[in-house]
Amino acid sequence: MDVFAFRKELISEYERFSRSFTQIRAAEAADIHKAVDEAYASGRFWPAPLIQLNPNFVPDGSIDEFVAKGALEAECAKIFRIKSPTDPLGQPLVLHKHQAEAIAIARRGESYVLTTGTGSGKSLSYFIPIVNDVLRRKKSGDPCKGICAMVVYPMNALCNSQCEELEKFLKRGYGEGSQPVTFARYTGQETNEEREHIAKNPPDILLTNYVMLELIMTRFIETDKAVRQHAAGLRFLVLDELHTYRGRQGADVAMLVRRVRERFNENLLCIGTSATMASEGKAEEQNAAVANIASRLFGVAVSADNIITETLEPVTNDETPSDPSSLRHAIETGVPASPTYDELSRHPVAAWVERKLGLGDHCQRLETASPPRQRQPDSARLH
Repeated sequence: MDVFAFRKELISEYERFSRSFTQIRAAEAADIHKAVDEAYASGRFWPAPLIQLNPNFVPDGSIDEFVAKGALEAECAKIFRIKSPTDPLGQPLVLHKHQAEAIAIARRGESYVLTTGTGSGKSLSYFIPIVNDVLRRKKSGDPCKGICAMVVYPMNALCNSQCEELEKFLKRGYGEGSQPVTFARYTGQETNEEREHIAKNPPDILLTNYVMLELIMTRFIETDKAVRQHAAGLRFLVLDELHTYRGRQGADVAMLVRRVRERFNENLLCIGTSATMASEGKAEEQNAAVANIASRLFGVAVSADNIITETLEPVTNDETPSDPSSLRHAIETGVPASPTYDELSRHPVAAWVERKLGLGDHCQRLETASPPRQRQPDSARLH
C-alpha cells in the first residue's frame, strides 16, 4: 500500500464530503469562492501527517513465572494465555513491566492508576489482579458472595470490546459453564432475559458504563435491586479512560464513586487507566498531578508512587550508526530482499527512524516520542 496515495485519496474524499454541506449561491461571489478554496488548500480542516511507531515495552516475565514465584494463583497460568479458536489452550503470555507493577500494587491492596500508551495491555493490568483475587478467595474458602469487581467504561463500544477479550481468556479452554471466573455485561444493551440471569446468577466481574452504574444505584426495578444486593462487599472498582471524566461530568462520577464506596465497601480498591493524563514537567511532577486527580475522583488517597507509567526499550542496536554518511550509504544500498530481524535491528535507517520518531529521552528515561510540531506553510517560513 502506498500510504501517501492513500492519505491523498482520504483527504480528497473528506473534502468532497465537507464541501457538500456548503452552497455559495451569490451570483458574483468570486472572493467567497477563493477564500473557501484557499482554506481547503491550506489543510485547515485536517491535521498534518503524523508518523508514530508502536513502542517496545520492557518485559518482566511470563505468567507461568509469576505463578512459580507465588505472585499469582496456579489457574492464572491456564487463563492468561494467547488463545485462538484453533488453539484454545494457547501459548504462554509474557507480561510487560508496567503490568507486573500493577499486580504488585494490587497485592498490597492499594489503589493505583496506569498511564500507558495505546496497545500497552492496560486491561490486563486490572483484569489479572481481579481474577487472581477471585481465584485466591475461592481457593481459601472465602469467596466473594456476589460481584467482586465492577469495571466502568465511558462508552459501550469499549465495554463490548473488553467482553470479547474476556471471552478469550475466561471461556476458551474451558467447557461451557465450567470457567473458574465469571463475567457479564450490564449496560442497557441486554435483553430482559439476560438481565434476569444476572440478577439470579451474579458474575464475579460486572462490566458496565458510568450512566448505567448511576441507574443501578438509584433505580428500584427488581434487576437493579438484585445487582445492588450482589455487590455488597465489592472489592474492585475500575474506571477505564480516566481522562474522559472532567468538568461537570468528572464531578458527577466522583460523587458516584463515593456513593458506591459508601454503599458496598469503604475499603474499595480503585483502579484507573488512561493513555493521556499529564504531559508537562518532570516524571515526578507528572505522577503527582495524576495522583491528585485520581485521589479527587476516587475519594481516597492515591500515592504518586502508585502511578504506573510505561517502561520502554529500543528495538534497534545501540551501536548502529545513524549519521548522514551512514544513512546515505544504507539508502543507496537498499534493504535486503528478505531481511532477518537482526539485519533490520542493525540497519541505519531503522535506527534513525526509531531514535527520531519512536523514542524520546525524557529525564534520562525512554518514552514515546512527542508528536512533531506541525510544519508551517511556506509563506509563513519565508517571512
